[in-house]
Amino acid sequence: MNYAKDLITKFNNKTARVGVLGLGYVGLPLAIVFAQAGFDVTGIDPMKEKVNSLQQGKSYVLDVPDETVKILTGSGKLKATSDFSVLRELDAVSICVPTPLRKTGDPDLSFILSVADSLKQYVHAGMAIVLESTTYPGTTREMILTKLTEGNDLKIGENLFLAFSPERVDPGRVDYTTTNTPKVIGGITPTCLEVTACWYGQAIQKVVPVSSAEVAEMAKLLENTFRMINIGLVNEMAMMCDRLGVDIWEVIDAAATKPFGFMKFQPGPGLGGHCIPIDPLYLSWKLKTLNYSTRFINLASEINTGMPRYTVAKVQDTLNLHKKSINGSKILVLGVSYKPDIDDLRESPALDIIHLLQEKGAQVQYHDPFIPTIDHDELRLQSVADLDKAVKDADCVVIATNHSLYDYSKILLDAKLVFDARNATGELGKNNPKVVKL
Repeated sequence: MNYAKDLITKFNNKTARVGVLGLGYVGLPLAIVFAQAGFDVTGIDPMKEKVNSLQQGKSYVLDVPDETVKILTGSGKLKATSDFSVLRELDAVSICVPTPLRKTGDPDLSFILSVADSLKQYVHAGMAIVLESTTYPGTTREMILTKLTEGNDLKIGENLFLAFSPERVDPGRVDYTTTNTPKVIGGITPTCLEVTACWYGQAIQKVVPVSSAEVAEMAKLLENTFRMINIGLVNEMAMMCDRLGVDIWEVIDAAATKPFGFMKFQPGPGLGGHCIPIDPLYLSWKLKTLNYSTRFINLASEINTGMPRYTVAKVQDTLNLHKKSINGSKILVLGVSYKPDIDDLRESPALDIIHLLQEKGAQVQYHDPFIPTIDHDELRLQSVADLDKAVKDADCVVIATNHSLYDYSKILLDAKLVFDARNATGELGKNNPKVVKL
């Protein structure tokens, strides 16, 4: 029996039964795209709240409208369950589970290991599996392949097809989505690549095949390491400009007029999100096992990790210039998601900023139109109900995330003092005695 040929036929005629393990910011949009392409898709997630929400036709991911979920679940193209036994009925499965860091800075692969253990119980001949979770080079081959082929008669490239395809989700974007963002994919064998590329090619506009899973794994890490290091560079440039009395934002705009040889990055109060602060450290950890020090990554991580503390120090200096102590001051933090116009709090530097302000005795409130409550570690806060009143009452307004919904001209009018960590006030804040920028 030619399992590869049979699977390719099923993918081409959309009769393959597709599953997505993990229905978060990556998995749910992917499941939607596969279902819209014509596949019968089953999303699998241990969190029953997510499953119940989808079964009711409701989305919990900002980029996925309720109406889209309602249409696909109503037509039967998209189903959701917490029962992993449905895997035995599926022809193809994408793994989209988190890969965080432990507090020690080491990779936490517990989600991948847990999924692999569950998948091993139901993996069968004629199955295609793609890992999308970001991890260090070698994970797909060393961990997933080894786990799935232990103690059975499955042969990679013959009756089991395994590949790695890094997710490239950027929450909040409307120009590049899951459908039109080019998809890198690398198979364990050439046949694995052929089968999985055929599958993804039915739903993604452009699939970019590479020679191995390790190349695909490394490509993802290069993308985010590139961003992390350049953000670290511009953050350090901001600190240098502060010492020199030069406006970093004007410097960046001036440099960005060069049509070649320069790419615009902006400083900020720290790095957030699941990818950029974390992915390069997976590479750093892996290279440590090979007795190699990733100096650029380590230095950029040190600079970026220190930005919340630098931001709070600048807020303290700003208050001092206006004869105010940070201890006892009322401070309103505007925006706590890690980037504008999304509801994602993961690794947000605003959380560290709030903690540090509280440690210095400040009375901290926050407002975020996308995040009504914060329940993180020991931090329990609710977004203020009356933004106008909170702005007027605050001794200092700290703009930590530049949501487009905010009326910055009104904020500048009502606030006593503004520390703008994102250049959200732009020209309005330039030469304004109320405004201090990062």
